[in-house]
Amino acid sequence: MTSEHGMTSEHAIEGGDDAVLPFSVETLDVRGRVVRLGPCIDTILRRHGYPDPVARLIGEAAALTVLLGSSLKFEGRFQLQTRTDGPVEMIVVDFEAPDRLRATARFDAERVAALKGAPAKAADLVGQGHLAMTIDQGSERSRYQGVVALEGQSFEEAAHQYFRQSEQIPTQVRLAVAEKFEDGATTYRAGGLLVQFLPQSIDRARLADLPPGDIPEGHVHLDQNGTPEDDAWVEARSLVSTIEDHELVDPTVSSETLLYRLFHERGVRVFEAQSVREECRCSRERVLGMIRSFSDAERRDMVADDGRIGITCEFCSRRYDIDPAEVVAEIDAQAERP
Repeated sequence: MTSEHGMTSEHAIEGGDDAVLPFSVETLDVRGRVVRLGPCIDTILRRHGYPDPVARLIGEAAALTVLLGSSLKFEGRFQLQTRTDGPVEMIVVDFEAPDRLRATARFDAERVAALKGAPAKAADLVGQGHLAMTIDQGSERSRYQGVVALEGQSFEEAAHQYFRQSEQIPTQVRLAVAEKFEDGATTYRAGGLLVQFLPQSIDRARLADLPPGDIPEGHVHLDQNGTPEDDAWVEARSLVSTIEDHELVDPTVSSETLLYRLFHERGVRVFEAQSVREECRCSRERVLGMIRSFSDAERRDMVADDGRIGITCEFCSRRYDIDPAEVVAEIDAQAERP
């Protein structure tokens, strides 16, 4: 769709299910991405049979991870991980560029079941702890990690806090998860939108760092620190805040349609959509490598009554049946190599 004040597309590919659609609104100096997860997130959640509150929480974490990880310009991995004292003790979501997603969670089923009444909020499920976001390019020297304290806020709020503290880029995030009941089965969908203020003008980029001085209150928009905000960013952020949850997950509302609704008066440009697929990184070779890293005593403790070592991947539930002699033989072979 193209119009003078509407939407222009640099590619014919549309951002449907299991896809990330990058976009820009040049008149507001903002760029962003929209993600829609359908069969991809449904496969992840149904595989483990998570209780609905836990499934919804993982869906939000997955949408956020894809929004952030899909910005990587290299072959690497973006990981979101929580460790808290709540009923959902840990969530791990891996996005391996350019398109592979996997996720898992550990939770206390009794504590989750005890959260009755209204739908459980993220604060009730997560509790107190921290959220870590890690960018891994494949070596220890190329890893970057940002950590945000979790103190009862949602994943949206935690993302805003992360960007204020670590990136210092004005950022607005919206996340949503929905389930559909059909023929006695439940299917899940997740969606999200991220928009960032990235002005080319150095003076405008520095505006948020300036103190308000003697400017009368009410004449400018102030952020949480009492510093003035650029009018273009205030407009973009206000438009994004009007998004309803159902617009992010409704399969009949495409990403292009959503962006047109938000920014048609300003003009929005969309770029080529990137697909997202559910795929685990585990393999027999990785499992063998992990087992080899343990001591002889630890490996002996892993051996079951049938004389085998059984390893189940927490992400995809695939089970590996390992002969201990195979591990020993590989260790011996490595020792003989020059």
